Order: sequence, then structure tokens, then C-alpha cells
Amino acid sequence: MRIGLVAGESSGDLLGAGMIKALRQSVGELDAEGIAGPNMVEAGCTALFPAEKLSIMGLVDALVHYRELRAIRNQLRDRFIANPPDVFVGIDAPDFNLTLLEQLRRAGIPTVQYVSPQVWAWRRYRVKKIVRAVDCVLALFPFEAEFYREHNVPVKFVGHPFADQIPMTTDKVAARIKLGLDENATIIAMLPGSRISEVKYLAETFLETASYCQQQRKDIQFVVPFASQTVRDVFIQVGGELAKQLPITFIDGQAREVMGAADCLLMASGTATLEAMLVKRPMVVAYRFSKINYFILNMWVKIKNFSLPNLLAGETIVPEYVQDAAKPEVMGEKLLNYLNNPGEVKHIMERFTEIHLTLKQDTDKQAAEAVLKVINKKMENDNA
Repeated sequence: MRIGLVAGESSGDLLGAGMIKALRQSVGELDAEGIAGPNMVEAGCTALFPAEKLSIMGLVDALVHYRELRAIRNQLRDRFIANPPDVFVGIDAPDFNLTLLEQLRRAGIPTVQYVSPQVWAWRRYRVKKIVRAVDCVLALFPFEAEFYREHNVPVKFVGHPFADQIPMTTDKVAARIKLGLDENATIIAMLPGSRISEVKYLAETFLETASYCQQQRKDIQFVVPFASQTVRDVFIQVGGELAKQLPITFIDGQAREVMGAADCLLMASGTATLEAMLVKRPMVVAYRFSKINYFILNMWVKIKNFSLPNLLAGETIVPEYVQDAAKPEVMGEKLLNYLNNPGEVKHIMERFTEIHLTLKQDTDKQAAEAVLKVINKKMENDNA
């Protein structure tokens, strides 16, 4: 069996690696190639281009790199049309993948989009393109699958691999021992994002929020995990004196362990909020963009909530703040409320547990089975 893939960023790389392993268990011999990260390469995928090529944030960055990305996409298109795989799977990166998927499907190659483009949130006109581009969408979340069914797009809800990997309960004391933290301390973890641009916009606000909390309760300690040394340097540089004055423990990596060790979290919006929900820790979510990106998104995005816990719950269960609404004193009060009101936290944890059970679907196996079903359907049509 031969499969083409394009994965964007680290999350797509992990999804691709899990699917490749599950496919190999089902079919035995598997030849995989495309745009891949280190986890996919380790799983046996040949990287024609590294996944970092697609790590673009925001519309402005995408325009800056447009020519390079178009050239890469054209090379992949020509390669796969000249030597067609049994199936092509685009993983996330919809702005890159949808055009490629459409071109390959037009050439007779079965196509799958793994991770739903966020058409339910903005740019809904893309649904028409998705119909033309894919034989099936693999959705990580049930609300996405529901949206596609309403728009007559073939879809399979496969759950999220984090829900399979993360246990239903996380031992706070064990996490603190592993990280060398005080077992009895009151700890707020701050996760300002993994991208440098995210950290630049959020570091100062997060540190001012930490300062507000510390002024109210001197016993609070803070922990900040960093995705890389570069991100750590940017956070400290942007934070200035506050980064040095506050009782903060900086940790390289181990973000999930840091979440488990904390009493509550201050987070950038993104996939990390899903992990925090599955770890069952209360959170305050914030996000900031450049002014031009925020202006563009504010015109297009038409949803009430933007954080994954709230989208999955179908209601606002964690406070979230975007752009100028992300004020230190407002977010600080929400964090202190978590520390002072265990009853409220208990209710949130119960909702998190319900969602965890919904997402726990053995995702890698579900995705592999859906891909094989698309291949088999193509073979049946060819033989009819």
C-alpha cells in the first residue's frame, strides 16, 4: 500500500505518525511519503519536505511565504499525479492542503482531510471546495462532524488521540514530585503558547496577571513551561523586570506535567487548552493577535467562543478573553476564584470528564479504518 501525506506543525505530525502505525498494523507493508515531521519520519514516512515549512501563523505570514508554499504544493501535485498513491491524506493545514486535495482528486486519487478546517467558525464558503476536494473528512470533535453532516460532506468522527493518551485522573502530587516542585504549594501555571509570535503578544499580560494574583495572595507560586529555549528567551525579554521579580519556576518542555502539577492555569488559546481540559485543571484562556490579523479575523469569525473546552461543551465553562479584553486584573480575579471556590472547580471538572469520555475513541485506529474504507470504495467503483 502506498500513501501520500502532508502534515502541518507538530500536532499534525503526531496525528500522522499514529495513523501510519495503525495502518501498518492493518495492512503490513506501507510506503508513505510527503511533508512530514520527526514523529512521522520515525513511523516510517519519507519526508520530501519538513513539516516546519507549513508552520505559518496568521494571514500576513501566509502571504509573505505564498510563493514558496505554492512551489512546494506544485511539486507534490506533479509527483503524486505522475505516480499515484492509493490515497492522499492532508493533515490539518487546510489553506495548503485543500487545493492540493482538489487537484489530486480530480486526477482520480482518493483523498482524505484529517482534521477539519474551521469552516464552522469562519469562511464557510470553503465548504463547497471541501465537497470537491475530499472523499472524507476525519473530524476530531463531534460538533465538527455534525456541521459537515448538515452540509452533506462525507465525515467520520474519530475522536482525539490526547483523550486516548491522557488518563481520566491526573495525580497532582506525583506531577510535582517529578518536576521538583513543592508538594503543598499553591501553584498557577502559565502557558503563553509555543510560537514566538504568541509569546510576544501574551508574555507581558500574563506576567502582569501573575503579579496581580501575587499581590492578593503571597503564597502563590508560578510555573511556566517552554517549548524551546528561543521561546523562553523571548518570554523573559518581553517580561522584563516582572519575569525576574515574581516567584516563577521556568521549565523546559513537560507542559502536560506542568498542567497536572498546577492548581489552575492561565493559557494561550490553542490545542494546549484541550490537554488542560483532559488533565482536568481549571483554566483562564486568552489570546492576542497583531492588529491587522485581529481586524481581519474579527470581520470573518462568527462564533461566540473560541477556546476548545467551551466549543466542546457547547457553552462557556471556562473564561476566555481576546485582544484588549485580556486584562490582568480581570483574569487574575478569575484565577483567584478558582483557588477560593473548590465547589465551582468540582462542577467544571465533572464537565471536563464528560467531554473526555466522548473524545476517547481510539483515534489512530479509527482514522486508519476510515482511510482504508476510502481506498476500498475507490477499488469497488473502479471494478464496477
